Amino acid sequence: MHATENAAESAEGGFDVGERLRLVRKQHGLSQRALAVKAGVTHSLVSLIEKNKVSPSVASLKKILEAISYPLTDFFALTLPPVDQIFYRADELTPLSTGALTLLQVGDAKSHSVQIFHEFYEPGADTGETMLSHEAEEGGVVVAGELEVTVGSQTRILKKGDAFLFDSRLPHRYRNVGNERCEVVSAVTPPYL
Repeated sequence: MHATENAAESAEGGFDVGERLRLVRKQHGLSQRALAVKAGVTHSLVSLIEKNKVSPSVASLKKILEAISYPLTDFFALTLPPVDQIFYRADELTPLSTGALTLLQVGDAKSHSVQIFHEFYEPGADTGETMLSHEAEEGGVVVAGELEVTVGSQTRILKKGDAFLFDSRLPHRYRNVGNERCEVVSAVTPPYL
């Protein structure tokens, strides 16, 4: 299969029900859990279908799609976008912020279930006095410099090679307390859009 071919073909060469369901769900602005609740099925069923770990019966698929008023015929006729870019040069990262805090994103977060950042904090730069909080999980590794990470009531100064991983619903903040530029590679899932 060529990279430019339709993503409708799964790794096994079959019809990609999982990718179609993920696309339709996201078009309706629903999480896997929210779709499962609306359809009266388990969250794990929706997750397994989207990962192509289970092949749903037509009746199950119809039940899920009816919960969001999406016709089964439209589902099977849906054309998936081409496979996304896989590799990115440094100059192909998308700048989301510049200045004392530079945030570069890998690819288009709307097309993936994870959002990856290359972050740079100048000395004294931070994410703001107001703590951040959102429905996700995030983690990262300090590549250079020092970064003060506050999560809830815990604060730690991380140095090169140190890492963090936490539930993003907890109030959090990042700040460069060192004298050198701090560099971090991090990820958030689901993407913080």
